[in-house]
Amino acid sequence: MSNIRQMPRTRRERARTKSGARKKRRIQYFDYSLLAVIIFLVCFGLVMLYSTSSYSALRTFEDGMHFFKRQAFFCVTGFAGAYVVSRIDYHIFAFYAKKLYWLSIFLMALVMTPLGKEVNGARRWIQLPFDQQFQPSEVAKIAIILFIPLLLCKLGKEAYSIQGIVHILIWGGFAAACVYIMTENLSTAIIVMGISCFLVFVVHPKTAPFIMVVIAGFIFLLIVVVILKLVVQNPEMSGNFRLRRVLVWLQPEQYASNWGYQVMQGLYAVGSGGFFGKGLGNSAQKMIIPEVQNDMILSIICEELGVFGAIIVLILFGLLLYRLMFIAQNAPDMYGALIATGIFAHIAIQVILNVAVVINLIPTTGITLPFISYGGTSIWFLMAEMGLALGISGKIRFEE
Repeated sequence: MSNIRQMPRTRRERARTKSGARKKRRIQYFDYSLLAVIIFLVCFGLVMLYSTSSYSALRTFEDGMHFFKRQAFFCVTGFAGAYVVSRIDYHIFAFYAKKLYWLSIFLMALVMTPLGKEVNGARRWIQLPFDQQFQPSEVAKIAIILFIPLLLCKLGKEAYSIQGIVHILIWGGFAAACVYIMTENLSTAIIVMGISCFLVFVVHPKTAPFIMVVIAGFIFLLIVVVILKLVVQNPEMSGNFRLRRVLVWLQPEQYASNWGYQVMQGLYAVGSGGFFGKGLGNSAQKMIIPEVQNDMILSIICEELGVFGAIIVLILFGLLLYRLMFIAQNAPDMYGALIATGIFAHIAIQVILNVAVVINLIPTTGITLPFISYGGTSIWFLMAEMGLALGISGKIRFEE
């Protein structure tokens, strides 16, 4: 009898009860797993940065914690920026995506003016007040992540046609060309173009044509490498530093005392660590590898924490990519899904390139390891991308 009394007696009450149950079943989602992975990566990166750079900082600055303090500041402000970005409806960024695209081109053009600053032979930064530097090519990455999805959404089914693909790749290729010409940063240009191609690949219903293009490109690169190895034997005779890098990559032992010094010392660090490493802070190679806190920090992780430590780092990046893929698959609309996919492509390409450089699978590129290598502009825009991903996850709705 008590159960019967609790049942609604009228049709209106019955409908109200059903609608209330329906509302209770729909729950708002937020990807705390992604946030946890980001925090862990950033904290691990700070620990390894201090272990890696304290000695080199003492040689250049009075404070051995110089790089650590600066990176910690960038991380804290980056988290604040990520929180702000995550609270903004990501659809708003669609209205400013094209403007951000052209702004990134303009900022890269400023590198060619007296505002540009050259560091270690590379002119890629804009000098800011208070001895701060800004790398505008990082803006191009997030601009592409926001702008190419917008173009794909506007094209709709036309994006499947050859004209649509060419249209998208022209925009991505122009940005990549500007990165390469204006900042002489080939690695970032590859990432920008890679993000554009990956987004087109994800949207297109057919896979076979893209596989054929990749195979043809790989064969072409292999032929070029063989020709270079046969034609040019001495990298010191080449005025192009990229050509020297390719030749050193082919025969690093032959040039271990000059052009291949960083590569060989990095390989020594990777090999000497064994499976469990020498212990945190016990690296010997960090004292002689140039700019080890940047693109070669993974070699010190391998030396101090061994192959086991490197596997843990790769697992963390795997979890990060998995959460981004989850957000892309469950995003409420195509624009959100493509933004998350673009962030996925950026992180994946950058991690793969950095790991490949450290173990000498590809020539040196200068690509840093996300969240772990030293770099203020890099960490700021990486955190902005994570804020975008978290903002998209906040729009996901699941039925209980």
